[in-house]
Amino acid sequence: MRSSPPVVALVGPTATGKTALGVALAQRLGGEVVNADSMQLYRGMDIGTAKPSPEERGGVPHHLLDLWHVREAASVAEYRRLARTEIDRLRAAGLVPLLVGGSGLYVRAVLDELDFPGTDPAVRARLEAELAEVGPGELHARLAAVDPVAAAAVLPSNGRRIVRALEVVEVTGGPFRATLPEPRPHYPAVVVGLDRDPAELDERVAVRVQRMWAAGFVAEVAALAADGLREGPTASRALGYAQVLAQLDGDLTADEARERTVTATRRFVRRQRSWFRRDAATTWLDAARPDLVDAAAGLIPAPTIVR
Repeated sequence: MRSSPPVVALVGPTATGKTALGVALAQRLGGEVVNADSMQLYRGMDIGTAKPSPEERGGVPHHLLDLWHVREAASVAEYRRLARTEIDRLRAAGLVPLLVGGSGLYVRAVLDELDFPGTDPAVRARLEAELAEVGPGELHARLAAVDPVAAAAVLPSNGRRIVRALEVVEVTGGPFRATLPEPRPHYPAVVVGLDRDPAELDERVAVRVQRMWAAGFVAEVAALAADGLREGPTASRALGYAQVLAQLDGDLTADEARERTVTATRRFVRRQRSWFRRDAATTWLDAARPDLVDAAAGLIPAPTIVR
């Protein structure tokens, strides 16, 4: 019989073209897509996350889209459980799982043996209440006192991540970053990284944001706000969504919200590039090359016969 196919992970910065390549490879190889974009897990967050439409999916089944309500906090551990269930099913059926997305921790959680520290709902709730009362700056200062390495790696404005780091320190008694060990593979995997010339990618980000607004992004955010987006500790901070919420609240003009979304997305692109470039096992391809699909397909080994 044939061996189970490897997982093919398509990673890299936002706006490089991972979605289109994933569909093309799935059509060529006989596979299905498993989403690895943390914000596409949320129902109704479509325009701002560039969630592929049914037409863009090209008849290829896509899994792990539209799972959570915007009021729910993201859970990497729950995502890993769901993603591995889909991947195991596909591999058992001889289908190639294509793990596609730019959320680095989510990709790593699926592909590697990565132990997540325990959580304590009471501790989390207390820290989130403190965050709402005093803001992220004060909590970041506290994190710097108890775990300076973690504090250096977490943006002072990222309240959700600061809360998580403080929770881990309190629950485990150890440093936050010590909970991310050197990875050990969980699956045989081919990791393909897509990137583009930085100036070109900056321009693609600006064009994408303009298209978001033209496609009704503000109306999308307004509808989600009416359904509890502001109460969502993860979704409310998503790129673009936070800026439009500020626009709806009168804190930003439409032009300011668009420009800040472009700027924040470009910063995010640079963080994504830095994250994914750390993995020496990733094979990088220029997303602008005309033979991109052929080049990516050539990196994936043919199935072998197991007797």
